[in-house]
Amino acid sequence: MSSSQPGTCPCQGAAGRPAILYALLSPSLRARPAVPPAPSRCLCRQHRPVRLCAPHRTCREALDVLARTVGFLRNLPSFCQLPPQDQQRLLRGCWGPLFLLGLAQDTVTFEVAEAPAPSILKKILLEEPSSNAGGGQLPDRPQPSLAAVQRLQCCLESFWSLELGPKEYAYLKETILFNPDMPGLHASSHIGHLQQEAHHALCEVLEPWCPAGQGRLARVLLTASTLKSIPPSLLGDLFFRPIIGDIDIAGLLEDMLLLSQPVPAQAESKCRLGRSWQH
Repeated sequence: MSSSQPGTCPCQGAAGRPAILYALLSPSLRARPAVPPAPSRCLCRQHRPVRLCAPHRTCREALDVLARTVGFLRNLPSFCQLPPQDQQRLLRGCWGPLFLLGLAQDTVTFEVAEAPAPSILKKILLEEPSSNAGGGQLPDRPQPSLAAVQRLQCCLESFWSLELGPKEYAYLKETILFNPDMPGLHASSHIGHLQQEAHHALCEVLEPWCPAGQGRLARVLLTASTLKSIPPSLLGDLFFRPIIGDIDIAGLLEDMLLLSQPVPAQAESKCRLGRSWQH
């Protein structure tokens, strides 16, 4: 009979404690008996960390999607005429769904494989007791799980099944971009009007006055609602972190937008972009 607590993974011990061998032999755990140890890695298949099978190719395709997203925003007068602060807030709030729509529109496919993990004995041998003595060192950020990546792939497959055209993708992007509920907007009422216009244009291109068009519109809106279930952190960790490291994707998009402005703004943007890539 398992001694695991309700809600914990069966592969962990009681209260999610690490394996007994690790607890007995780990120098850091012996040195700090009063500090509760970090939960051990879940071994269930759905929770196992995964990585891209072809990270360089996939990262390059993802960067191309970012570039096309910037091109879409740059060629959208209603967005470019907004106050710069509102542009920044909208971009930071919706870059994830816009990027997902770009992946779907460009039919970017990818495969993942389970990420190898060091054995318990290897972690014990490589662990330095002094490194955790202060208890202030943060653990490495975990890699994406198989379950999270499968949710992402299901989301993309749902859009592919809709067989949307360029106009439909464009109006759907505008509907998501112009979110008047984003905190801190200076022109929220105007942005709400832009969202209504984009939604109306989407309805027109889907021909809702026909019975088939009405069902298609409902399917598109229902599928679009699933974009919120994919956290932007998953997109950064899966598509960009393996190659270019930790980087603020929203800040990168802001820099790419600034590069299309006059020369003084370009000089400021290049400095920011250099600092972002150094981190």
